[in-house]
Amino acid sequence: MGASLGGGGHRRQRRGFRPMAEINVTPMVDVMLVLLVIFMITAPLLSSGVPVDLPKTNAGALKGDENTLTVVVDAKGRIFLQESEIQLEDLAPRLQRVASLKPDNRIFVKADTGINYGRVMEVMGQLNAAGFPHVALVTQPAPPPSPALRKGAP
Repeated sequence: MGASLGGGGHRRQRRGFRPMAEINVTPMVDVMLVLLVIFMITAPLLSSGVPVDLPKTNAGALKGDENTLTVVVDAKGRIFLQESEIQLEDLAPRLQRVASLKPDNRIFVKADTGINYGRVMEVMGQLNAAGFPHVALVTQPAPPPSPALRKGAP
């Protein structure tokens, strides 16, 4: 009266276990995609630096590398070398130490639109005193003129 689900009383045993030959790459792809998203979000934040409202011009783009020094004059007149604040009197000595290591290093100067022109010239004088012949003033590209303005031009 009983029913047997085992198939007749004897079991079939596996003789020898063979490992699976496939590599599951799904977890690795998931981790890589998460890292990609994290780097895409954090990369613009790392290069932000000192916030400055740069003047807009039609000048050509400057070519710089990772070794280019940047001096920033913000809207309050504070001076930054790279991203650390520095006093005007300390700028030339620190730059001279850098110049002794790499004499033909180029310096980019970023100055806020609302800053006094005299303050920018003070910084440029310190750069000249430090012995840097290659100084570039950084601006933002100007927006293209509207089509209505182009039609009215002679």
